[in-house]
Parts: sequence; C-alpha cells; structure tokens
Amino acid sequence: MEAQEIISSGLLELYAAGLTSKEKATQVEAWVKQFPEVATELTEIQSGIEMLAIANAIEPDASVKEKILSRINPEEAAKVIPLQAVSTSSKVIGIPSYWKWMAAASVLLLLGSIALNVTYYGKYDTATKDLQQTQQQLADAIQSNTSMKQDMSIMKEDMSVVQSRYSEPVALHGMPVAPNAAAKIFWMKNTGEVYVDPSNLPDVEQGKQFQLWAIVDGKPVDAGMIITSTKGQKVHIQKMKTFGKAEAFAITIEKEGGSPTPTMDKIVVMGKM
Repeated sequence: MEAQEIISSGLLELYAAGLTSKEKATQVEAWVKQFPEVATELTEIQSGIEMLAIANAIEPDASVKEKILSRINPEEAAKVIPLQAVSTSSKVIGIPSYWKWMAAASVLLLLGSIALNVTYYGKYDTATKDLQQTQQQLADAIQSNTSMKQDMSIMKEDMSVVQSRYSEPVALHGMPVAPNAAAKIFWMKNTGEVYVDPSNLPDVEQGKQFQLWAIVDGKPVDAGMIITSTKGQKVHIQKMKTFGKAEAFAITIEKEGGSPTPTMDKIVVMGKM
C-alpha cells in the first residue's frame, strides 16, 4: 500500500486506540518506519486523542451537580453539601461527576469514529481483494480467449490441409519398435508439399526426436524434424520439406536435431504412397 492509502484506511486510528490485532499492529509499526508521512499522521492522531481527553476534563460550576441530581433524584440533591459550607481551614478538592459524563460522551464519539474507520477499513480491504480477484479473472479470461483463438487458428489450418482437394493421405503404420504407433502424411499432388500428423506417435526420451524420411528413387531423404513436445499444447499437423515425388515415408527416432542418415533399427512407423 502507498502512504496515502494507509492514512486513508482508518487503520492508524485503530492502532492509536489499541484496537488492532497483533498482526495489524506489526504492519502499522512497519509502515511508520517505512513512510515518514505515516509516522507524522500517527503522531497527530495520538496527540489529538490526548488533547480531546484533556479538553473534556472541564470543572463545571458547583451548582451544576445539584441541578442535575435534583432532576434525577430530589433526595440525593438534599445530601449535596454546598462548597460555601465547607470550612476554609480544610482544603477540599472536589472531583465533579459532570466531567466524567463529558468524557464519556467524548469517548462515545471517539468510539463511533473508530467504528466508522473499522467499517471503512474492512470495506476497503474487501474491495481491494475483490478488485484483485476480478483483475485475475479478467487476465485468465483474456488468456483463455487468446489460447482459444490460437487453437481455432491451428484447427483451421489443419482442416485446410485435410480437406484440400489436392491432399493425398498416406497412413504410416507401427513397426516392431512401436507396434501401436501411427502417423499420417498428407501429400499435396499439385505442389509436392508434405504435411505430417504426429498426434499418435509415442513419447520419446529426453535428448531424442522423431525425424521424417521420404523414400525417393529407393533412397531415404531427410524430410525434417517432427515437433511432438509443445508444453501441454495439442500437437498439430506440421509442414515438412517438399518433394516432387516420393515412393514411401518413414519416421525414425534420432538424436535431438536429427541425423544425416536414418537409424534403421529405430523405424517407428512406415507407409507407402
């Protein structure tokens, strides 16, 4: 919180009145050390409370007590000894009850002010938490909406490949290394472009990566590395290297970054055109 927010929160008044929790008191003391203006404000509040108590300690006229008691209970009024009847040889210092009532009224006003500050601080604290929660929900919604737009864009690209009238799908089936693995190639007859759908390939150990090969004129030709780790994102159809003609396709497990020649005992899937 900034210094002005602390001053406006009402927490300083609660601290000065001794009504804060141990945790809040510790926080206020930390703020006092951190912000000179907060320390000054707290000093003024404490001085104001002290001055208020002193200002209300007023000794009223001697007849005030008699008048008040006569209204409450006439019998009590008769028991009041006028100050004039007291012997001058004995110095009597009377403490009239009137100042107590005035002080009590002042305390009530102070407590009322503190109660308002408690309410205000509570509402401020709640509003701050609600605002932070709303901001987080808004950020999450924006992130979710952004991710949704990205997913829709990727899906649209995938569908354009799958539904193209020039697309010729080629199924790649699992080999002994991974009999349950599968993949699909989409070869564009008009351009020779090659796309691969690796969504049914198994996981590979760290430091390894799938590599696509095109069999051209009986020889394996590097068709590019396949991305299967996308940090929780859905694996989508990927564009690979372009070939004017290919007889078959295969995918092997190679070291990360690829190999100039395929590792024959690491062929995962394979399929003919």
